[in-house]
Amino acid sequence: MQILDFALVLGGLILLVAGGEALVRGASTLAKRAGISPLVVGLIVVSAATSAPELAVTVGAVLRGEPDLALGNVVGSNIANILLVLGLSAMVVPLVIKRQLVRFDIPVMVGLSVLLIVVSLDGRIGVFDGVLLLGGLVLHAVLSVVIGRKEVRAGADVNAIAPAPSAGRPVPLPLAIVLLLVGIALLVVGAQLLVTGAVSIATSLGISSLIVGLTVVAIGTSLPELATSIIAVRRSERDMAVGNIVGSNIFNIGMVLGLPAILFGEGIPVPAPAIALDLPLMLATALALLPIAFTGFIIARWEGVLFLAVYVAYTAYLVLAATDHAALDGFTDVMAWFVLPLLALTLVVVTVYEVRLIRGRRAALRAIESQRESRD
Repeated sequence: MQILDFALVLGGLILLVAGGEALVRGASTLAKRAGISPLVVGLIVVSAATSAPELAVTVGAVLRGEPDLALGNVVGSNIANILLVLGLSAMVVPLVIKRQLVRFDIPVMVGLSVLLIVVSLDGRIGVFDGVLLLGGLVLHAVLSVVIGRKEVRAGADVNAIAPAPSAGRPVPLPLAIVLLLVGIALLVVGAQLLVTGAVSIATSLGISSLIVGLTVVAIGTSLPELATSIIAVRRSERDMAVGNIVGSNIFNIGMVLGLPAILFGEGIPVPAPAIALDLPLMLATALALLPIAFTGFIIARWEGVLFLAVYVAYTAYLVLAATDHAALDGFTDVMAWFVLPLLALTLVVVTVYEVRLIRGRRAALRAIESQRESRD
C-alpha cells in the first residue's frame, strides 16, 4: 500500500507541472486577446482554477464528517501560498507588485482574513457567515474586472498585455481555450492523486486530521499555485504569478469555506487550536505582505528566503506538536524568544529603511524638476 501511495504522489506531481504549463499558456493568451491584464486573469481565472483542489477537498471532507480537515486545508493552504509559493517564486525571480495589488487586492485579502477570524470565534462558520465570505469574494471579482479594464483603457497596463519576450509564437484562440480547460483538469486530478497518497501516508503514522489538513493536504492543494506561479515567472508573466496567489487566498476564504458553510446547514466547526494559532498566523502572513509591497513594490530574493524559512519553522512546529516530540519545548522557546522577535525587528528595520530610501528618491526627483523649472 505504501508503494501505491508514493506512486500516487509522484503521478500527482507530474500532472501538476503539466497542468500549470497548459493553464498559464492558455490564460495569458486569452488575457491578451480580451484586452484584460494578466494581473486580473491571475486574480480571478487562474486563482479560481488553482483553488479547485481546495474546494474539492473541503467539500469532500465536510461530506465525510471531517471538518477539521476542511478548515485545516484552507488555512494551511493560505499560509503555504504566501510563505511557500511566493517565497519559492521570489527566489527564482524577484516579483514586482502592481499598484492595484497594493491598493486594493492585498487589503481585501487581509480584510477577508480578519472577517474569517471574527466569524470563527464562536467555534463555527454558519450559513450567514458563509454568505458574508462568499459576498466578499463576488464583490472583489467584480471590482477587479472594472479596475483592470479601466487601467488597460487608460494605457497603464500596456506592458502587461504586450507579448512576453519568452512567449514564443502566439497561440491560436481555440487552442488557448483547450489549454486552459486541460490545464484546469490536470491540476485538479493531479492534486487529488497527490493528496490521496499523502493523506494515506500521514494518517498511517497516526497524525490528526487538523495537522494533516494544515500540512500535507495544504501543501498538496497549494502545488497547483506553486506550479502555476513558477511557470508564470519563468515565462515572464510575473503579474499572473503574484495575482494568482493573492486571488487564490481570497477565493479560498470566500468560496472554499463560504460555499460549503451555506450548502451544509450545520456549517463548518472551527477547532479551538485553529482559533488560537493557525487563523492568527494566516492573518499575520497576509499582513507581512503589506510592508514588503508598500515599500519597494517588489518581493526580493532575500525576502523569498525569509518567507520560506518561516514556513519551514511553522511546519516543524506542527510536526513536533503532533508527535509530542521531546524537542517541542526547546524549539518553542527558541522560536518565541529569539527567532520571531528577530524576524519582527528585521521587518521593521527594512521597512523603515526602504520608506526613507523611497522618500529620498522622491525628494531628489523634486529637486531636479525644480532646477529644470528655474532654468527654463
